[in-house]
Amino acid sequence: MSDLKHLSREAIPAALEKAERYRLLNEPAEAESICLDVLHAEPENQEAIITLLLALTDRFSKGYGVSDAQAGQLLARVKGDYERAYYTGILAERRAKAKLAQGTPGAHHYAYHVLREAMESYEKAEAIRPPGNDDALLRWNTCARIIAKNKLVPRDEDNSEPPFD
Repeated sequence: MSDLKHLSREAIPAALEKAERYRLLNEPAEAESICLDVLHAEPENQEAIITLLLALTDRFSKGYGVSDAQAGQLLARVKGDYERAYYTGILAERRAKAKLAQGTPGAHHYAYHVLREAMESYEKAEAIRPPGNDDALLRWNTCARIIAKNKLVPRDEDNSEPPFD
């Protein structure tokens, strides 16, 4: 492989905008590559770490194997208790949604438990959120609605009643 070219610090803001654009275009691999270049120039750049984490989780629904270890390493680099709790919830929520979309045997039970993990993370984030930031609450509600809509329950319960109204 050829040696990679290095991004200048002055180019970082524009590169991060491009990474976000690639994520919105549903091209997570391109966003991931840009974030890796930014992190080479600024290893603790929080926007790049979070965008990279989100780009990795974008790949869940595409059926790519994304390791929990890689996502966990990125989460460990996220500064701030609120941010770490919030993005831990995002990771779990996206993994559950991808599993539901696969429709494999046991997916509903797995998704229920992982969505509940996401909701616990969102509750932690909600408790320490900055004033005016209800993102964790909105995500918690989304998880609750996914559970209700899909009639998800723990493995040992009957699926006849939805857990939420």
